[in-house]
Amino acid sequence: MLDLRDLKIGEQAIIKGFEAGRSPYRQKLLAMGLTKGTAFTLVRKAPLGCPIAIQIRSSILILRQNEANCLILDRINLCAN
Repeated sequence: MLDLRDLKIGEQAIIKGFEAGRSPYRQKLLAMGLTKGTAFTLVRKAPLGCPIAIQIRSSILILRQNEANCLILDRINLCAN
């Protein structure tokens, strides 16, 4: 499973779902637009990994590590020609 901490700045991922049993954070993330099937770009990471900034649609969201750990992700592979 891909973790948000595994992404490098500028890399993109898609939200595949949410971990079970984390409903308070899940509802908060859904309210911020982090819905299944949505792609985002990692913008910034703090030196110790928290907080993390992602660009999703036209907004930049700042997530704490425990919020970000709720996400199940899949990396988007961009092919270079």
